[in-house]
Amino acid sequence: MSASKAPLVLVPTPIGNLDDITLRAKQVLQEAGAVIAEDTRVTGRLLQHLGISKPLISFHSNNEHRMVEQLVQRLGAGERFALCSDAGTPGISDPGFLLVRAAIAAGIAVECLPGPTAFVPALVASGLPCDRFVFEGFLPQKKGRQTRIASLKEEARTMVLYESPHRIARMLNELAEAFGADRPASISREISKLHEETRRGTLGELAAHFDVHEPRGEFVIVVSGRA
Repeated sequence: MSASKAPLVLVPTPIGNLDDITLRAKQVLQEAGAVIAEDTRVTGRLLQHLGISKPLISFHSNNEHRMVEQLVQRLGAGERFALCSDAGTPGISDPGFLLVRAAIAAGIAVECLPGPTAFVPALVASGLPCDRFVFEGFLPQKKGRQTRIASLKEEARTMVLYESPHRIARMLNELAEAFGADRPASISREISKLHEETRRGTLGELAAHFDVHEPRGEFVIVVSGRA
């Protein structure tokens, strides 16, 4: 039985441990005519680990606008593609949305498999309320950044954000200044990897931690909503 009949299938890939791939995801990758990849080197290593050999199509933030029309034409002509990002679910702070939107507009069936997404384990492990939350992903680096942070100041739901190791200290200090240093928060890094770690405390405490510890890995920040 085919894992999916849709011409375009979004395949979540492991965010760390390669054994987190699902059996169905593996089958979709085996059946696809080609795999659309954010970084062909990263996806190539995953396919090699799974014992799968497929043509790889590069699709990332620098070329997605010019690649969309070409890929939709190929899908419309009967080709079947699997779409992967480097880690996690395509379209969640990763390329994918533009192609999904264009494919749907062209009447092409699109399916997304369930699978890894970094913010879910970080949110659940934070100990903060996760019945209602808002996902912000990466904040703007320059224009609009302070406006976005200010707009979250009164947010009552738990907030989830992504940040790189190079900017995590700045992010925590900005959030502490805007929300108050005593706002409860949690940070998770290297989820499902050897050095996985979750630290919980206040924004002030977490910011102070990186005054003496070098940040390593990609971070998910979970911040309590306004009481």
